[in-house]
Amino acid sequence: MKAKTKLWFTEEGKTVMGAGRAELLRTIEEERSLRKACKKLGISYKHAWTMLKKMNEALGEPAVITVRGGKDQGTFLTDLGRKLLAEYETGKQLINETIGDKTAWENVSLKLSARNQLPGKVLEVEKSGLVCKITIEMEPSIITSVVTEEAVEKLDIKPGDRVYAVIKSTEVMVAKQVSGKEQTEAGSEEPDNSD
Repeated sequence: MKAKTKLWFTEEGKTVMGAGRAELLRTIEEERSLRKACKKLGISYKHAWTMLKKMNEALGEPAVITVRGGKDQGTFLTDLGRKLLAEYETGKQLINETIGDKTAWENVSLKLSARNQLPGKVLEVEKSGLVCKITIEMEPSIITSVVTEEAVEKLDIKPGDRVYAVIKSTEVMVAKQVSGKEQTEAGSEEPDNSD
């Protein structure tokens, strides 16, 4: 059995971006034409405009612009459209890496080898889009871990918290010990990793 997930961006309850809209923006960026993008994706021009209209309404400003006439005519992503697509791609990559990482849920009960976990204190949590940079003090050093904003919110990580930096050969994860009640609740939400 394989875990699968989908990513959506929403604004005040309205869907801004999902896989279909991201693919449309990506193809518009490549083709520099909405008509060519529609043909390449096998969707109608009307359907594409409806998707873009809903996206623009949810954002409050356009993700694409159309220039008519002259040698520079075409449909292009705005700075907002490019930023939105980049954040979507980053979020999708982070989720896919997490889902694909068989060790991602190892720390649910903090049953890890002692050599791989270092206690520390959170100095700073810097949010940047879908990711957060956590600065952790571990006497006599300071390390930084980049994790998803969702992970920071789920663990309720804030400056002053005592956490564990969980070292893997390719990354540093962060674990926070939770009270018995919270651990039971969190444990009931986690997938069963038994083989």
